[in-house]
Amino acid sequence: MTAEIIDGKAFAATVREKVAGHVARLKEKHGITPGLAVVLVGEDPASQVYVRSKGKQTVEVGMNSYEHKLDADTSEADLLSLIDQLNNDPAVHGILVQLPLPDHLNSDLVINSIDPVKDVDGFHISNVGLLGTGQKSMVPCTPLGCLMMLRDRHGSLSGLNAVVLGRSNIVGKPMAQLLLGDSCTVTIAHSRTKDLPEVVRGADIVVAAVGRPQMVPGDWIKPGATVIDVGINRIEKPEGGTRLVGDVDFASAGAVAGAITPVPGGVGPMTIACLLANTLTACCRANALAEPDGLTA
Repeated sequence: MTAEIIDGKAFAATVREKVAGHVARLKEKHGITPGLAVVLVGEDPASQVYVRSKGKQTVEVGMNSYEHKLDADTSEADLLSLIDQLNNDPAVHGILVQLPLPDHLNSDLVINSIDPVKDVDGFHISNVGLLGTGQKSMVPCTPLGCLMMLRDRHGSLSGLNAVVLGRSNIVGKPMAQLLLGDSCTVTIAHSRTKDLPEVVRGADIVVAAVGRPQMVPGDWIKPGATVIDVGINRIEKPEGGTRLVGDVDFASAGAVAGAITPVPGGVGPMTIACLLANTLTACCRANALAEPDGLTA
């Protein structure tokens, strides 16, 4: 292994520390406490664990945490009514509806019912449009975390060639927009891309977000490139049980890359840290206060 390991756990801890410091100053100088409301519909085990972690970290940085747990058969009307209440609650600066929702609920309708200024997931169509046109928006948490780590690694990203593997609305597309905003030359690659290995080999930055375990081998990676692995895939171990791997083959890519994120412990911890950063940003914008340095796109 020759690549520098980009420690997402340590980076996320630094982000949370910055958020906590800014929250403390908001309370002291302005008497304002940022508030994050998380809505969970149903009893999906993974979502429950994630929501508990969000609530715990929200409180740890000094913010108010509001959790709303609804039955799996909650009607769309009742869910929209709750979101309307949260939209109009001045104590709530960020609203997150945990996905996936039960099948009978229209996810697009629900997400687009959130006030865009409180949409700390950055999924509302207004925020998508603002990001795509280079205007101030709420930015999806995972791409924001990736951008923070890339800026920390490179300083300026201007002029670098970046390949984003994956074109999802949650990671791939917003990641490409953020890299364009930092003046990278960006290629979005996907399952229909011709000669995918050669496309990836031209990249100074590779962001892999396709959801296919260890799809990217080391011989696809340009020597010295920075590799950000967003994938989280569970595979079986030969001796029994399972383990988590990314979309990149860590061992072979790490022998070539200049820097690489591990899985687990890379991008994952940054997602919740950036959710807290987005909630702080939303609170500052709602109160016409200066936004925190280094915590936005």
